[in-house]
Amino acid sequence: MSVGSSAYDVAVVGGGMVGAAVASLLGRCGFSVAVIEAREPAVFDPAGEVGLRVSAISPGSARVLEQAGAWPAIERQRCCPYRSMQVEEAGHPGGVEFEAGSFGLERLGTIVENELIQASLWSALQANPLVERFCPARVASFDNGTDGVSVTLEGGQRLKTALLLAADGAASPLRRQLGIRQDVWDYNQQGLVAVVETEPDNPGVAWQRFMPGGPLAFLPLRDGRSSMVWTRPAREAQALLAEDDDTFLKDLQDASRDGMVRPVSIGPRAAFPLAMRLSEYYVSGRVVLLGDAAHVVHPLAGQGVNIGLADAAALVETLLQSRAAGVDLAEPGRLAHWQRWRRSESELMAGGTHGIRTLFTPPALGALRAFGLRLVGKSWLARDFFIHRAAGMSRNAPRLARGETLKDLLRAS
Repeated sequence: MSVGSSAYDVAVVGGGMVGAAVASLLGRCGFSVAVIEAREPAVFDPAGEVGLRVSAISPGSARVLEQAGAWPAIERQRCCPYRSMQVEEAGHPGGVEFEAGSFGLERLGTIVENELIQASLWSALQANPLVERFCPARVASFDNGTDGVSVTLEGGQRLKTALLLAADGAASPLRRQLGIRQDVWDYNQQGLVAVVETEPDNPGVAWQRFMPGGPLAFLPLRDGRSSMVWTRPAREAQALLAEDDDTFLKDLQDASRDGMVRPVSIGPRAAFPLAMRLSEYYVSGRVVLLGDAAHVVHPLAGQGVNIGLADAAALVETLLQSRAAGVDLAEPGRLAHWQRWRRSESELMAGGTHGIRTLFTPPALGALRAFGLRLVGKSWLARDFFIHRAAGMSRNAPRLARGETLKDLLRAS
């Protein structure tokens, strides 16, 4: 199949972080790819104000983004690596501190604005002649056939593809049309986000305090400020959002009292609802769900986009094996293997985050939470397991996340 006609090896619906990443990886492996996206990504301005939505990109995800051609542009523009993470329980002295060097890592993660990740990936897509972008465009209908998927865009254009990837977000229209059921837990919480100036400047540490109702986190930005993520019950979050800046700042200072830094000014605020969603299955015929279309986890551990990028890297690994074996890209056995692999990983992370969220919300469990943090702090095995899984480099991680390159995968296939 060749770009320029209406036929492609793979079509990706959704050009966000995960959709653009899988498209770029596939294009770099020699697959012809169509990307269908409803909105042109915003042009990223490195001299502009820091965006409200950021991600803590794990070292494994950074490797995936490097192979997708985006990481060099991200590092050139604006991001903040962090080598230390502090976790504590409100009202209880001490906590757990994780240092990258103790686990043989250069960094624990990197704080990057979501807009920068998407913009860098789109630049990589634009440079790849095997990737054709349809934007702005929406899918009007599709036929999930036995010999391929026929996709009709709202303007009437028709595309044919061997495999259709639904990376169209948590509300995925494609998932709904396929009738794939989801288990949904609405936490009745919202995440308040803002950019905060502190005294002293954030020293490059990801700091999180567990409090009744939800955690408060300050994530380091390159200019010394912090990206704040404050989880509160939905009604309280809306009340906080409605406060004037001075009143909100006082509430924030009270919540972070005796913490790593003291907030002294606050920028624009926003809030978004929190829920967990797990799809019953990720594959339906020739259609594969990726990223938020497949699963949404509580942002407590900052793993949402990292799980999605691991999905993408694992799928590329699987499709390269299928091509090398000379079988259909939608060969059921291989896609079923990918589904078991990635669904077990996302369920493990989602379930663990859900359990932590349940434990860390009720006020009455404060002493128990503090005791648990002290145990984790003293247990090398627990800390090592937690960090290497959070870093995206566990033994079950995709090969790209563990340090192999696309050239390595191509040679092996």
